[in-house]
Amino acid sequence: MLCPVLRGAPAGARTPDARLAEAVGLARAIALDVAHAEVVRMSARRPATLLGRGTVDGFAEAIAAQDIGLAVIDAPLTPVQQRNLERAWKCKVIDRTGLILEIFGERARTREGQLQVELAALSYQRSRLVRSWTHLERQRGGFGFLGGPGESQLEMDRRLIGERIAKIKRDLEAVGRTRGLHRKARERMAYPVVALVGYTNAGKSTLFNRLTQADVLAKDVLFATLDPTMRAVRLPSGRTIILSDTVGFISDLPTDLVAAFRATLEEVRAADLVIHVRDVAHEESAAQRQDVHAVLRELGLEDMVEGGLIELLNKIDLLAPAAREQIIGQAGRDSDQLPVSAATGEGCAALLAEIDRRLAATRQAVDCRLRHSEGAAVAWLYAHGEVLARRDDAGFTHLRVALDPADVDRFARIAPGAARAARPRRGRAGE
Repeated sequence: MLCPVLRGAPAGARTPDARLAEAVGLARAIALDVAHAEVVRMSARRPATLLGRGTVDGFAEAIAAQDIGLAVIDAPLTPVQQRNLERAWKCKVIDRTGLILEIFGERARTREGQLQVELAALSYQRSRLVRSWTHLERQRGGFGFLGGPGESQLEMDRRLIGERIAKIKRDLEAVGRTRGLHRKARERMAYPVVALVGYTNAGKSTLFNRLTQADVLAKDVLFATLDPTMRAVRLPSGRTIILSDTVGFISDLPTDLVAAFRATLEEVRAADLVIHVRDVAHEESAAQRQDVHAVLRELGLEDMVEGGLIELLNKIDLLAPAAREQIIGQAGRDSDQLPVSAATGEGCAALLAEIDRRLAATRQAVDCRLRHSEGAAVAWLYAHGEVLARRDDAGFTHLRVALDPADVDRFARIAPGAARAARPRRGRAGE
């Protein structure tokens, strides 16, 4: 495992050691045994091998001595660089993109997830010498970047790749249409959608399980969750929302992978509220926050990034007492931040109350006048809105109800002429 760092390059948000630690975590996420991990400092990028000749030769000896079968470079490699390093080291070489794609290929469970990862993998491999098509049939998952005993070293035919990519895109378009129908069905049910986003391993799935009593896989590994999951959650006010757990983000996410998963990430764009789950116990938490914001901006959610997110400061249970008090104090000064521990449940009640408050702020107050015989309409208002006031007289029930805009339109179809925009009530003298 090598993390190349260019000498003299501007200092980034992450330290080289933090980058290396994340790369090791990616490798271990698919059960690779990391025999050696090192930050390699370079004076310049070499077109042929990325690394300098002396570095390449030195690692060739170490790889041969330890009988290493796979080398991972935590940087993008050109096809030429990858091929030359494989020849020099006599082992399989993959870059950061190949490693992430391998993880995603092994983790995808739904048909949509498998199609999305395969599309990204084929786009990545289009210009590379790769393994044979047998990777599409391997039951263990993955996409063949790691190789395997007995695999042939055939070059994929570019025409076949192109045809396969075209077919996958057609299939994903069909999936997108199905997702659109599902979104329209949820809109008819008028359940607001709240999406969880965040850096990989920030604790989204643990929080999702805590709030929904679900059993989504939640492990302390990168990309434990790949396929999006949705569950209903009841808020303190009694209203129901749909909570969506999404794939985690990561720095330097491959462009092909972002494009392939755009259909899934459309769920984030369609959400009524987005919650950014941050691992505040991680030393690179601030840099991870920037990476998540960058992906959200790429999805066209600039306005939400600037002031519409709930920022959840997760894993406060892992902080030292002084750091914990600092985070809680910081959140107290920023209404968009909430300290929580998804593992212990601390702060989750406050989170549900804040979701309730934000969604209620978008509701409209309407005055409704219904005959006593229209009990079904009255029940509908109680089920879908918040009844602020009620008065019964001879023959009629008068209600003031807070409704979502979509529900206002729905109720107008259910009981035409029964509702009108609520007017501010005038106080009596002395009030």
